[in-house]
Amino acid sequence: MSNTLYLECQAGISGDMMVAALLDLGANKGRLMETLDSIPAEGFSIEISRVKKAGIDCCDFHVALDAAHENHDHDMEYLHGHGHTHGEQHDHNHAHTPEGHHAHEHRGIAEVREILAACRMTARARQTAERIFAILAEAEARAHDVPVSEVHFHEVGAIDSIVDIVAVAFCLDDLEITDVIVPGLCEGTGTVRCQHGVLPVPVPAVAQILSAHGIGIEIIDVRGEFVTPTGAAIVAAVRTAERLPRQWKILKAGMGAGKRNYERPSILRAMLVEAVPLEQAGAGSDQNRDAVWKLETNIDDSSGEMLGYAMERLFQAGARDVHYMPVYMKKNRPAWQLNVICAQEDIPELERILFTETTTIGIRRVRMERTVLPREQMTLKTGYGEAQVKVCETADGKRYYPEYDSIVTICAEHGLAFSQAYELLARLAADQDRKERQ
Repeated sequence: MSNTLYLECQAGISGDMMVAALLDLGANKGRLMETLDSIPAEGFSIEISRVKKAGIDCCDFHVALDAAHENHDHDMEYLHGHGHTHGEQHDHNHAHTPEGHHAHEHRGIAEVREILAACRMTARARQTAERIFAILAEAEARAHDVPVSEVHFHEVGAIDSIVDIVAVAFCLDDLEITDVIVPGLCEGTGTVRCQHGVLPVPVPAVAQILSAHGIGIEIIDVRGEFVTPTGAAIVAAVRTAERLPRQWKILKAGMGAGKRNYERPSILRAMLVEAVPLEQAGAGSDQNRDAVWKLETNIDDSSGEMLGYAMERLFQAGARDVHYMPVYMKKNRPAWQLNVICAQEDIPELERILFTETTTIGIRRVRMERTVLPREQMTLKTGYGEAQVKVCETADGKRYYPEYDSIVTICAEHGLAFSQAYELLARLAADQDRKERQ
């Protein structure tokens, strides 16, 4: 998973935050600028700098627009303040602009695709950008109940969104990202102003994207819009998983700054991560960590003979442990709870045996993590014959556990008590191990 990206969206996500975080991770700034210079559009310039957010050093990616293309996306007074009345028109979405306002370009998805086709970018990057725009267009179409071909909204056509999405697509390709993990998005509360008036947060386009693509959302107790339509569309287009590995390493982290100022600092943290295999989780210590599975069922109508035979069959099929516990079931019926500890690959066969050899009609299954001591099997040669001894390592030294079958054989053949044979084999195993290490 060395090419796996994890997005920590505790302060939402927007296009410029995503670009900044990927640049901070190491995406090539020079090649990015060459790609952005190839966009066949005017009215913008690019500024890449370092800023502080809550004292944290972050990368900032800013698409500076001229007066004819300004959309007030970062104007906090306009978005959430009271500096404008509801009757005033501002071209936040660049749709249906009345005469007398800025002659903003009305780009639809077809025009956007033409722009992307003219950009100097790889086929993989272009495909990513096209998918992000398609998700945006579909969401806007559903939100406004119009065909996708008629969508001419800010999230699809504005030049800053085009630049942000092209930049995101380039950076993901440049970093050779193959998987993207996004557990969910955090969004604020309240309203935000746009060309159509004041809308609730999350705005309709974001809500449509979250619904269509099954993206989880957590509403935080902060007023403001943290997830933009562009940010939501990026997640929908590139996310491949929503769960992190149980244990993982951070290879590198990037911090991307947002422009809006809320109580929760607008920072997107992007991390290149790598899973830690379970068998390596305990490396370097006296303990190993792995996982086993428990199969569990309650049985009140099987005979003791039937259950005894089932236990034998389960052990023969690879069960690591099998045990019964007395329980009381509904109507106060005495019964047995049968528990089977096993490896995941043995589950199908063990469940088949349970259904065949007992009267159960249902089996519960749970994965359990465990910590085990490193161990090895020793073959011990003694005056009483060969014996098997389990050797376990602890921080305080080794422990020696003679196997039950070996003890029983020695007791039967030589008339020793069980405790005598156990102590004898444990002492001989320690002596032999010490001599081998000298």
